[in-house]
Amino acid sequence: MTGVSEAQVAEWQQAVGRELVEEETLDPLALRRFARAVGREDETDRVPLPHWAFFLPCPDDGTIGPDGHPRRGGFLPEVALPRRMYAASDITFGRRLETGAPARQTSRVMELEHKAGRSGDLVFARVEKRIEQHGELCVRELQTYVYRGEGEPISLPKAAQTTLEGELWHPREVNLFRFSAATFNGHRIHYDLPYTIEVEGYPALIVHGPFTAAKLAELAMREGILSSFSFRAMAPLFLGQTIVLRAVLKSRYEAVRCDGTVAMIATAEFL
Repeated sequence: MTGVSEAQVAEWQQAVGRELVEEETLDPLALRRFARAVGREDETDRVPLPHWAFFLPCPDDGTIGPDGHPRRGGFLPEVALPRRMYAASDITFGRRLETGAPARQTSRVMELEHKAGRSGDLVFARVEKRIEQHGELCVRELQTYVYRGEGEPISLPKAAQTTLEGELWHPREVNLFRFSAATFNGHRIHYDLPYTIEVEGYPALIVHGPFTAAKLAELAMREGILSSFSFRAMAPLFLGQTIVLRAVLKSRYEAVRCDGTVAMIATAEFL
């Protein structure tokens, strides 16, 4: 029997169509910090997914929830399920972003969907973000968030016996901190180990999904200039374990855990 009622879903779906308009001047220092956080030492014009450096959430201390995210409600509905994750994104690129110039981001709640199955209740919220400069569309992104129940604690994956092919990535604790800082992400699963284990049931700190996506986008950018990029998170990646980044087919990329589980898949199109 589902723990989420039809009345709750109907209430949350009232957020569909809600818009949030933000304006800011795109700070070149913010882009440089984001570039360093994702491992780019120079050439900030080659930063993967550079729009993530801007329009960062900036909640007051009093509006931060126990998990480090802003408390529920406001732009997104107050979904009662305790866990929220950034699950997927579809991004298209238009006019190149210009730092030092004003820009406008319009966010719109496009859809809210409830699913119930053997794994429990899931609520998917899809948000469109459009960034414009000089009256032209620069970036359109459709983000998918998933809300779920607490779930059972999980164990640390065991390394596979066979060698995994691809580029090895070993993010350290300081890398997680820098990415959290560059994106103003307060979610505690990326820096607070006791909370991560005792409350959320993970065996180690979690590597950010967007951090992994940026690394896959950087891999894709070796083939050309991106016109679109999409990713979907499949499983968590844990600090202290080897991650393999690889191209598996033309314009298709994967981040693979040490046990061989595909943790993220991504696709790209080029100009």
